[in-house]
Amino acid sequence: MEQPNYLKINNLKITIFQAYLFWENIDKNLQNLSLRLSSGVKEKTDLIILPEMFNTGFSMNAAALAEEMNGKTMSWMAQAAIKYECVITGSLIIKENGNYYNRMIWMLPDGGFQYYDKRHLFGMSSEDKIYTSGKEQVIVELKGWKIRLAICYDLRFPVWLRNVDNAYDILLVIASWPDKRIPHWKALIPARAIENQSYVIATNRVGHDGKEVYHSGHSMCIDAFGNTVYYKPEDEDLYTFSISYDDLVKVRSAFPFLKDEDHFTIKD
Repeated sequence: MEQPNYLKINNLKITIFQAYLFWENIDKNLQNLSLRLSSGVKEKTDLIILPEMFNTGFSMNAAALAEEMNGKTMSWMAQAAIKYECVITGSLIIKENGNYYNRMIWMLPDGGFQYYDKRHLFGMSSEDKIYTSGKEQVIVELKGWKIRLAICYDLRFPVWLRNVDNAYDILLVIASWPDKRIPHWKALIPARAIENQSYVIATNRVGHDGKEVYHSGHSMCIDAFGNTVYYKPEDEDLYTFSISYDDLVKVRSAFPFLKDEDHFTIKD
């Protein structure tokens, strides 16, 4: 008898890099990331996750820092994906057709890529005045897992992130979330996991940025039942862990709440 499909999907090995970032210094960040990954990635992994704007810090200086899609950071990501034989993801400032985007790149080891442009731009830092909002929800696939891409402020908008018809298995959030709002971060991530019956993997940065805003990490992975798989406050951390598709299916089967979901359409 043929096995259920979920039994054919293997566990996924995830590497989170809760990194310290050098303010608006692309070369220094790429050099530091290369050194830290080279010394810290000790085992085969399927996915390396970097924070939001990992090559610059969360900067509004888009005119000076933006790259095009064939720029040095894209090249660095492609080389890293090849070196570690895995997907690598994080966001950077991209200039395209006269607009600036906070763009999350999903870089494959074969050189192919997909991307997600941040939908919700943070008005308190004038991100909405400098960058162009993304319009598309993006779900990528890795070894049979469906993964929804999101960036920082998106976390506050559950309608945008709703797991309609079990479309995804992981909500992947990269961020530069400041320490003074970490209580919100710690509340929203488990909420998104429970309400969407998915894993939520959220990667933040650490350290002060150029405006003396402190970031305290608290990167985490929460499973579909709200349990903590991984959690790290304060310090820079490069850590690899596994998540189970079998466990995800068990939660969804035992508690089939999403069958009672509301149906809606998002309008711009």
